[in-house]
Amino acid sequence: MDALTSLTARGADLLESARSATSRRAAAPVFSSPVLKAVLLGLAEGGALAEHAAPPAATLQCLQGTARLYAGDAEWVLNAGDLAAVPAERHGVDAVTDCILLLTVAAGVAPAPVEGTIG
Repeated sequence: MDALTSLTARGADLLESARSATSRRAAAPVFSSPVLKAVLLGLAEGGALAEHAAPPAATLQCLQGTARLYAGDAEWVLNAGDLAAVPAERHGVDAVTDCILLLTVAAGVAPAPVEGTIG
């Protein structure tokens, strides 16, 4: 990976791909190290990342458009320029409009123990 990535240009390419994909989404890694990973996501309006388990620590930044991050009964609407901490529980993302998102995940971090477990 290059030391410098144009998120605007790469995001536009991903969004174009997402618009024609049956899943309405496209993604590409933009940075990876033993401790940090960043993935650029293009979600066409109506596209989604279905509910899934949370990584130990992550943020989701909206670079363009509007997205909805939800977990349980809580939800957050992200507009361009917004950054949200990804909840440490099952969550999902919906594209309210065409959007470009930057997911940053702490890698190599042990997940927090689940309450009621031994260890």
